[in-house]
Amino acid sequence: MQDIGLFELDRPREECGVFGIYAPGRDVARLTFFGLFALQHRGQESAGIATCDGRMAYIHKAMGLVSQVFDEDNLRPLKGHLAIGHTRYSTTGSSHLRNSQPYLIETLYGPLGVAHNGNLTNALELRHSLLERGVGLSSTTDSEVITQILAAPPEVWHHGTPDGDDLGDRWIARIRAFMQVAQGAYSLAILTRNALYAARDPHGLRPLCLGELEGGYVVASESCALATIGARYLREVEPGELVRIDRSGITTVMGHLPERRALCVFEHVYFARPDSLLEGKVIHKVRQAMGRQLALEAPADADVVVPVPDSAVPAAIGYSHTSGLPFIEGLTKNRYIGRTFIQPDDHLRQVGIQLKFNPLSANLEGKRVVLIDDSIVRGNTAKPLVQLLRDGGASEVHLRVSSPPVRHPCFMGVDMATKAELIANRLDVAGICEQVGADSLAYLSLEGMERAIAEEQFPEQAHCNACFSGNYPVRIPPWLTSEYREKLVFEEMWGS
Repeated sequence: MQDIGLFELDRPREECGVFGIYAPGRDVARLTFFGLFALQHRGQESAGIATCDGRMAYIHKAMGLVSQVFDEDNLRPLKGHLAIGHTRYSTTGSSHLRNSQPYLIETLYGPLGVAHNGNLTNALELRHSLLERGVGLSSTTDSEVITQILAAPPEVWHHGTPDGDDLGDRWIARIRAFMQVAQGAYSLAILTRNALYAARDPHGLRPLCLGELEGGYVVASESCALATIGARYLREVEPGELVRIDRSGITTVMGHLPERRALCVFEHVYFARPDSLLEGKVIHKVRQAMGRQLALEAPADADVVVPVPDSAVPAAIGYSHTSGLPFIEGLTKNRYIGRTFIQPDDHLRQVGIQLKFNPLSANLEGKRVVLIDDSIVRGNTAKPLVQLLRDGGASEVHLRVSSPPVRHPCFMGVDMATKAELIANRLDVAGICEQVGADSLAYLSLEGMERAIAEEQFPEQAHCNACFSGNYPVRIPPWLTSEYREKLVFEEMWGS
């Protein structure tokens, strides 16, 4: 899929959704297809499925949406009793089939497939180590680096680790060895000849959950994928946990000692589907709580509350309930404009946001509007949205954002833009308000956001809020934060 218009450019982009299933006697390829379909929001650039029947592994992947990549003819050959799947957003400059997932290679002990969500902050060092050992790499992603590390004897990467473990499982030993040297974010679904494995980094930066269905088990980035195929949610995979699923059922071991919990807070703000269960609560309820807190912190003298569809709807509902202002639809969204490979011509590019939204003038005429958005990243859509409401008849537009200002880039697997591109890094709130043309602008405070999340979940949970605070939970190599990050990272590590 190609993004058109400006709207997608001002959204942080979660780079992957992963799915895995072990279910003898079931059509695992078809179940994986529908699981990925439910995770489509996590990645709309490429999709892939790998399966194994205990002897051979099979794979199909391509660029495009899940529904564009798969059909009855290419699903039919994907035989077996276990499968992994992946749907991906790419980082800038890496929109190539060679970087799509899952990765599938043949090893001394049979097939090895890997689906990865996240970003290793030490991927460049690990990549160089592989190349020095003579390992050839066919792509430019850290996910292939992970695959090749897992293919090697564990003592290569972690001295003192035998090629085996107390369970007699060489793959657990290899995954554990990887987890000792990996830094950054990863949630993994791993396919071998007879078992499915799932692993999550010790901070739990990226989500991963476990479910049960008739005849087997499932792992997925979000619980919405479990519900779609009729699986029952069991629990989250814990930070640092390593799960094996095979004919004996579920076995769990500690792959790495857990560290301070740091789930990406943007899962609550924007990434996760509203019906997903995360950290014990439904995302839609958490976002409503953010809207309620925003109304307490930033009231507006207005007539109606209007959301930016669709992601800001829950926060707008919460804002409306607390403020007492009516919730109305003021913008209609074309939900299919981003699902085409046909690019707009120069004139259509100039109208930009109108490709995605149109104002509902009958609801806006003469109204003082509180426009609710979940985030502002680059700031290139807020101004056209404010203008659309004015063109639709709104007399005033007061912009309210249900998350804090995004001032820092992400290095753990989210395409958040560079520091220089972030509008809140360049301008204060008053400056942003002037630039977007709103009558007033206010953000939810960092403390208020955490308070709203805690209201709707277990209080001991903690989050990575580095994009707001600049406090990263993992060590960020100096080269990754340099002014040359775009060139160095995207050309050397992820392609050009």
